[in-house]
Amino acid sequence: MSLDIRFIDGIVGVDWSAVKADLAADGFDNGRAPEELQRSFATSFAVVIAWKGERVVGTARLLADGVCNAYLVDVWTASSERRQGIGSEMVRRLLERVPGHHVALFTEDRVAFYRALGFEEEPTGMSLVVGRWLNRNVAGEELP
Repeated sequence: MSLDIRFIDGIVGVDWSAVKADLAADGFDNGRAPEELQRSFATSFAVVIAWKGERVVGTARLLADGVCNAYLVDVWTASSERRQGIGSEMVRRLLERVPGHHVALFTEDRVAFYRALGFEEEPTGMSLVVGRWLNRNVAGEELP
């Protein structure tokens, strides 16, 4: 891993507009506005942000009950920084925060990455979006 990467367990100093632009450039944008990204990370159980200089090059967060269940989300490394151990280090740091927990995640195309970190596929997973995604109408405007 590059020596100029630093990991911060928090979101102080993050430019969420820049992160949103980088996520979009990498095809990892799920539609959240910069303020929604900030709120998602701020209300998480644990967060790790990877920095290279003044730029965020990686994100990861955990939702957890602090007892036995956790959900790993928003694990992203900038495409220019991938395959250097940044994602693995962020996940490792988060998992250290939840001993004794069952940690779940969804991934579309990174099964091998998570398998290498000790995750195992489970035969059944289900999800439901309550109402509309991000509480927006078809035009993308926030619903009341």
